[in-house]
Amino acid sequence: MLLRDFLLRIHLCQGIGIVGKTKIYQWLNQHPTANVTLPSLEELIQIANVRGKNVTLFSSTYIQLMNDDRLVAKLVAGEKWLCICDEDYPLQLKEAYTPPLILFYRGNIKLLKTRLLGIVGARNATHYSMDVLRKLIPGPISTQMTVVSGLAMGVDTWSHQCVIANQGRTIAVIGTGLDVVYPRMNSVLQAQIGREHLLVTEYPNGTPGYRNHFPERNRIIAGLIETILVTEAKHHSGSLITANLALQNNRNVLAVPGQITSELSVGTNELIAAGAKPVLHQNDILSEYIS
Repeated sequence: MLLRDFLLRIHLCQGIGIVGKTKIYQWLNQHPTANVTLPSLEELIQIANVRGKNVTLFSSTYIQLMNDDRLVAKLVAGEKWLCICDEDYPLQLKEAYTPPLILFYRGNIKLLKTRLLGIVGARNATHYSMDVLRKLIPGPISTQMTVVSGLAMGVDTWSHQCVIANQGRTIAVIGTGLDVVYPRMNSVLQAQIGREHLLVTEYPNGTPGYRNHFPERNRIIAGLIETILVTEAKHHSGSLITANLALQNNRNVLAVPGQITSELSVGTNELIAAGAKPVLHQNDILSEYIS
């Protein structure tokens, strides 16, 4: 069995989390002969530190997936996918903390090789974020940057729409299967991105938007990009989690300053106070990409 096919099966297993899957991949890298003789189930359980009731769940799904190619094909559902061992897998994501073993995608995979700018912000953002995006996005787009966001309500949606309106390129990283639309209001936008840009997820088709999927999605955004911009964010918001993940991956973090009386500017103002670069003009973004 090819390594990428084995890692696909590990990725699809239940009863094992992101950290456990990463440990298996790292172990395989440290033991090149494992590509010839795969580790036993017992060894995998030990390597991934699977415990408690998850041992039974992991074991049963692993055995099923290793012995039933039709089940694997059903879960993949004909979608294109990229493995962490593939040459086309983004190097910056591979070097991030707990990178996904598999990325399912629709659209232009070559966009992952372009210069990537992440934009995130509040789901219940105000028109201030919309005005900021209209002012700032044309600059990066004119230099062939690709904007990465999460297709959530608010800033994510506006970022994708603003890029498309300016004839730019965008990548949406989602927390569901490629065939699941969340939020439903973005059905047309999601389909368009999958056709004309790039739609990416680590989840197989049919996977709904469970609550824990969105922080997991955020780590992919933070791993892919070189620089991330936060437009509006509350204190302890998901956008700040993404910004902190970006910092952990040694990415540039930018923030749009806001009124100190606005709840949705508390997070961005805190980022700036902690050392994030304040963005007042397109050039504040472009300067981060000058070698």
